[in-house]
Amino acid sequence: MERTETFPWDPAERMKTPEDIAAYLDAALEDGDPAVVSAVLGDIARAKGMTDIAKSTGLGRASLYKALSPDGHPELATVLKVVHALGLRLTTAPVTPQGL
Repeated sequence: MERTETFPWDPAERMKTPEDIAAYLDAALEDGDPAVVSAVLGDIARAKGMTDIAKSTGLGRASLYKALSPDGHPELATVLKVVHALGLRLTTAPVTPQGL
């Protein structure tokens, strides 16, 4: 069997524009898994600079790393502070029932 060569992939390195960041977060929110949302916010914060995000939110850098990991459970207040510091805004839209 032929071996497949793999390479590390870091989504934080791929986010170049505000549109990339918004689309990535939208996909995580659509997924609906809180662990995915936390991890995606962590990826975005790393892309933008975790130290800068920590300063903007008034939260500690280490605590942000922990909260915004796949195993983290950030409070809603933390999520909102991070989203604001990233220059984003959360919005809502009605869900259309399937079949309509």
